[in-house]
Amino acid sequence: MYTIELSKLRFHAYHGLYHEEKKLGGDFEVNITLFHQPEKFPITHLDETIDYTAVYNLVKEIMQKPEPLLETVVSLIASEILRKFSHAEEVSVSITKLNPPIIAFEGTVGVKCVLKRNGQ
Repeated sequence: MYTIELSKLRFHAYHGLYHEEKKLGGDFEVNITLFHQPEKFPITHLDETIDYTAVYNLVKEIMQKPEPLLETVVSLIASEILRKFSHAEEVSVSITKLNPPIIAFEGTVGVKCVLKRNGQ
């Protein structure tokens, strides 16, 4: 089985419940891990695997659409990856809000979603 990883993707986006988040936006980090079993070894053509550039473009498009909850965003990204990339058997998506609007809070908050093609 192959693992394809897109790590530490940075986006400025407008996800959040609060007025300031919707107006000013915030910085987010997205991490994606895809698992797939190719039909043959070794992989010699792009159509035998998952094009990470296409995955990045899909993530970028979804991140540009504001949502109140990160749970919604990770679910959209994970389900769209499985829908658009037939080679993907499982996907893990995490989104970290790098500067959450919490008074006197230091650190980050995030959400992770793992989906398998067979629904488990």
